[in-house]
Amino acid sequence: MGVKAAAQAPTLEMVAARAGVSRATVSRVVNGSPKVKPELIDAVNVAIAELNYVPNRAARSLASRRTDSIALVIPESTSRVFTDPFFAAIIQGVAMHLTNTDYTLGIVVASEANPDKTRRYLTGGNIDGALVVSHHSGDHSYARLGRTVPVVFGGRPLHNDDNDSYYVDVDNIEGSLIAARHLVDRGRRHIATIAGPADMPAGFDRELGWRRAMSEANLDPSLIEWGDFSPASGAMAMRRLLARRTPIDAVFAANDQMALGAYTAIAEAGLSIPGDIAVVGYDDDALGSAASPAITTMHQSSTELGAAMADKLVAMIEGKPVEHATILETRLIVRGSS
Repeated sequence: MGVKAAAQAPTLEMVAARAGVSRATVSRVVNGSPKVKPELIDAVNVAIAELNYVPNRAARSLASRRTDSIALVIPESTSRVFTDPFFAAIIQGVAMHLTNTDYTLGIVVASEANPDKTRRYLTGGNIDGALVVSHHSGDHSYARLGRTVPVVFGGRPLHNDDNDSYYVDVDNIEGSLIAARHLVDRGRRHIATIAGPADMPAGFDRELGWRRAMSEANLDPSLIEWGDFSPASGAMAMRRLLARRTPIDAVFAANDQMALGAYTAIAEAGLSIPGDIAVVGYDDDALGSAASPAITTMHQSSTELGAAMADKLVAMIEGKPVEHATILETRLIVRGSS
């Protein structure tokens, strides 16, 4: 479903009347003032969306009503953004796709400690559309932006009963099922997992795929610990698994970064990979392929994901019909760790 072009030129006064607030309140919301109650911001943004109102400062001209600007929003800490290869690949994919368009890309690293600041900027007429990508983006805390500007998410919504979000993702359940089956096929019978947080779609779905593989093979589904997709959390989760003194001969980590953390804990325990414990990750990032031994992983192209997100968003901005969901392919890459 495309985004409808405005049929008229609504005024600030019309927005104020629709929202039931003063003209000054509308002006404050449009200009990103922090001195407006959240419920009034929501009311104004709904009115703006219903009237297709665009502030003059957001447009290159009154005729086009376009800024030719797209924001890539990453609701993560700066330390995570600049150390995790996942985000670098996403940015590369978006930037490459936009190279041959008129759109410029702005990157917003948005701490969830103050999300309203970012939302005010995004709904203040500064951009034509937004891309939201994060390990945490599944809760779609930015979903309301879709009432004001087109939004595409990296990753499916955890709860999407109304099917009202646009997103690009991979089939994480099928991918993790394939990864865990690979370990079963290698003769491993005590297969643990280091799962991502259950309130994130990738964490939830990859855990579910592992559980299905354990059920198929009639293996123990209790060998599970959770991390936050960082190497440090992977190491701590692996240490907890080993501390159980329960036999473990394989581990599926929900991403390569946590798999690298598991490497550290396995080495600390004097165990070998894959002799004592086989390891499989997910994502196929550059650091995982450079590890020793290189990590067996489920390949997903984060660069392709970024490009697909940008392609969908540009189509929405230009009023073209698009599907709500785009699902990209994954494949198993077998390397030395299994």
